[in-house]
Amino acid sequence: MRHTTHDPLWVYPRIDPIWHQAIVEEFHIHPVTAQILVARGFTTLDEIHHYLYAKLPDLLDPYLFEDMDKAVTRILQALHLKEKILIYGDNDVDGITGTALLTEFLDYIGASVDFYIPNRTSLKQSLILDALDYAAAASCSLLITVDCGINSAQETAAAAKRHIDVIVTDHHEPTDKLPHCIATLNPKLKNSSYPNRDLTGVGVAFKLAHAITNQLIADGEMPPSKVDLKRYLDLVALGTVADMGALRGENRILVRYGLKQLKKTRRIGLSKLFSISEIKTEITPMEISSKIAPRLNSLGRIDDPKKGVELLLLRDPIEAEALAKDLDLNNIERQRIERRDSEEVEQLLSQSPEILKESAIILASDKWHPGIIAIIAARIAKQYNRPTIIIAIEHGIGKGSARTIPEFPLLPIFRENSDLLLNFGGHDFAAGLTIKQEEISKFKEKFLAAAADQLKALDLLTKLHLDAEVNFQDLTFDFMESLSLLEPFGNENPAPVLYSRAMQTWSPKVVGKLHLKFYLEENERALEGIGFGMAHRRPEICQPHLPLQLAFTPHINNFLNKSSIQLHIRDFQKPKTAD
Repeated sequence: MRHTTHDPLWVYPRIDPIWHQAIVEEFHIHPVTAQILVARGFTTLDEIHHYLYAKLPDLLDPYLFEDMDKAVTRILQALHLKEKILIYGDNDVDGITGTALLTEFLDYIGASVDFYIPNRTSLKQSLILDALDYAAAASCSLLITVDCGINSAQETAAAAKRHIDVIVTDHHEPTDKLPHCIATLNPKLKNSSYPNRDLTGVGVAFKLAHAITNQLIADGEMPPSKVDLKRYLDLVALGTVADMGALRGENRILVRYGLKQLKKTRRIGLSKLFSISEIKTEITPMEISSKIAPRLNSLGRIDDPKKGVELLLLRDPIEAEALAKDLDLNNIERQRIERRDSEEVEQLLSQSPEILKESAIILASDKWHPGIIAIIAARIAKQYNRPTIIIAIEHGIGKGSARTIPEFPLLPIFRENSDLLLNFGGHDFAAGLTIKQEEISKFKEKFLAAAADQLKALDLLTKLHLDAEVNFQDLTFDFMESLSLLEPFGNENPAPVLYSRAMQTWSPKVVGKLHLKFYLEENERALEGIGFGMAHRRPEICQPHLPLQLAFTPHINNFLNKSSIQLHIRDFQKPKTAD
């Protein structure tokens, strides 16, 4: 893996002493924690109180979705008339968890329910038509989509002709043509009355389960004690974190409680997956995104994603163990394919340096596996801080995965060039497309031109946003406790990046071939730091008694039953006086 072509630009935080003092006095929190809140742009004490202390009762009313009453009425009709319901979910972790949630919930309240997950590697323009065949064969008269369907107007029309009612639950940006169906639940609809645009697919599914529960209780058909919706929050946390859902507002509440539920989950399949993934301590968003999500996603990428739903629903420990091992083997195979294709992409970039002179990257090949292009697109976009599209071509059709930077949303560009695309969908910052092979060069030209027109040189610089300056003396266990109020960390609520000036007491040591261990001191307080993937930078600072400016995230390191505070070094600079 090559390294980024430049050092990140340090973006120093906003300082507001009066507002900072007001936060400290109101919440009695550590001044550095208060400064992080200033840096993150909080403007009212109420906003901060909700961020720090919101609980499950603070979740939004599910009936704020305009069509929720229609969706609930139709599902309860199916329940009472014993109609068969098919849950049709997308084949990523968000779709898999949402499908498992609705399947388990509807089964629990007595509905007749089945599920269908399409295979990601299929290059068909519409997979919902496959689901309609499945629904018709299984005599299902109601189809509920999860994490998909908002841009499937033609398919829902086809469903109506086959006397199958459709309820769409989704969170992707809609196109101009909305599906004509019984109900559409999507917080991103134009003029949506639902206040939280950041819900993921599994979040919308949970809202639907919440609304059905409320209605059954209100109608006297179910005692309040029968359904404990907290039992589904483990699935909500998994899907929300895996889909890079913004960890703010309602999502933050769902994930915070979902992580507690994951810790005590009764899902045998998940427990086996945790064991195989070697998760032994706290389950954090980082553990989900780095260990659990890739294994569940590996099914949709190179195998049958239906197994992911089965794993989450299984009750038999022997079956669960076998399926969890299957997932692990799939993940190993996925990693092998990913390494192979990543190396080829990097080789292409090395041999064609002119590619990186453009403001965006768009690459296509018939040698790449369509199941892993999303991973490669995300990595390249992050590494070079450019909008990136990676396209895998098969039988004359390209399947593309796109990732971008905040300054360049994708969907407006895709809409402008929709005449060149067979299909597209997703979010402004993570999207997918299908395209005829002969249209790729024209689309590439238009995409690169749009990026060149909209992006400035500064936009293409990697930025490291700093939250607060700190002295080593402040880095105590009490401070770490104060910092934990800001958890869970993840998308749009990243772990704080602090900065300090310290002395390197002796030369850093390479550990595990790739990483760098730092020995640091400031005002007689000594701390160790670890710079992941920084071994190549050792020659820059290979001398003792060197002053450094450090950007880092502190964390508690537990080793041999001893706890210490260690710094995760995010970047370092030599002060000009040290040159």
